[in-house]
Amino acid sequence: MLLTVHLHSTSVAYPATLACILIDVSHETLDAAAQTLPAEAIDAIERAATSAHRHEELFSERAANIRQSAVRDVFDISLRPGLVSLAGGSPYLQSLPLDRLAATAATIIADDGLAALQYGSGQGTEELRTQICEVMAAEGILDALPRNVVITAGSQSAQDVATKVFCNPGDVVLVEDPTYVGALNTFEAYQVQVETVEMDGDGLVPDLLEAKIAALQLAGKSVKFLYTIPNFNNPSGITLARERRQKIVDICRNANILILEDNPYGLLRFDGEPLPPLRADNPADVIYMGSFSKIFAPGLRIGWALVPEHLQRRYYLAAEAVTLCPPALNQMLVSAYLRDYDWRGQIETYRGLYAERCRAMLAALEAHMPAGTSWTSPEGGFFVWVTLPEGVDTYPLLHKAIDAGVVFIPGAAFTPSDEPSNKLRLAYSAVPPEAITEGVRRLAPVLREAIAGL
Repeated sequence: MLLTVHLHSTSVAYPATLACILIDVSHETLDAAAQTLPAEAIDAIERAATSAHRHEELFSERAANIRQSAVRDVFDISLRPGLVSLAGGSPYLQSLPLDRLAATAATIIADDGLAALQYGSGQGTEELRTQICEVMAAEGILDALPRNVVITAGSQSAQDVATKVFCNPGDVVLVEDPTYVGALNTFEAYQVQVETVEMDGDGLVPDLLEAKIAALQLAGKSVKFLYTIPNFNNPSGITLARERRQKIVDICRNANILILEDNPYGLLRFDGEPLPPLRADNPADVIYMGSFSKIFAPGLRIGWALVPEHLQRRYYLAAEAVTLCPPALNQMLVSAYLRDYDWRGQIETYRGLYAERCRAMLAALEAHMPAGTSWTSPEGGFFVWVTLPEGVDTYPLLHKAIDAGVVFIPGAAFTPSDEPSNKLRLAYSAVPPEAITEGVRRLAPVLREAIAGL
């Protein structure tokens, strides 16, 4: 007798002896089952079991839209020994001066512990907000004022606050296709209608954006903002062309639609100067979100939003209602890093590391990928986007790849559509070049077999 568990677009059968989990789920039984089942199966079983609980009727409608991130599932799997993880978009923290940072953190607590461990300003410290304006100046924003900066728990929190402030259930948010899975999770939780706009090799296509907006407004839809990652888009690695940037802003301004610009990778361009952000010449029309997760350390969970002056107070109050105040110790450590360390030199180190790893990824793809596949060639950031022939669903290929010793993120994670995806994301940022080559070598036969089965 078999128990069938539905995972995305596939059904997987497991021994019925595990059916008892559906009756009496505990951490112990799930941990035991996890020795033989993949994490996705355990998650599906746990959901099936807990859905029958009497507290199920207490959930809000919004809770039904909150789903486990496929990236988080795969991230947990990728920690298994022996796997080459081309999944996680993590910075290479080994290049940081960790011993010195440890001493700095100790000094902050010893000398300023009463402030570092106490409640702080809901908007964030003035010192850090001033320093963030200097960081944004390096990105091309020269007119930012500290009073319009709101410190957030990473840019993920900044997205959440923006959606809370501007969106009612049923409102429309526009996104690139593909786009960041964390943003999709946020939008789904707030019950908004997510509409995609296609990209080409130069990023978001202005004509398609304008046509999409016109069609939605003709249908009576309320379109609140465009969420965009113009530099080295996650997951595609594509950069919005310079000549399209102002066109995108003008189209949205004419339709009275805000732009939510997410730019965690902007300083990580391999060669040359960063392209001007959409916000650079458009202070009234763009909420600009930045983060120290990619240029310093993600574990500190410090990001920010640069908010137009006329929107700042509503945005700040909403942010304060979520976190009360950003962690003072973390802010003080980031401030010390920006003040006392060569943070610009560290970014140059990151740029060199990631450029080398990207070259290794592209060379490995060229050497090992089967006929019929194609991929992007990013100019910065962390990711390469691989496209397989139509008819291949990369989601079920994940388990075969894990068996082969490599992990990736299926393309379906990066779109609101429930349709199968023939794409996948590979990350090179945290993996040495030789491991990248080995990971691609392991992945190639899995993809070759899938293509041959069409």
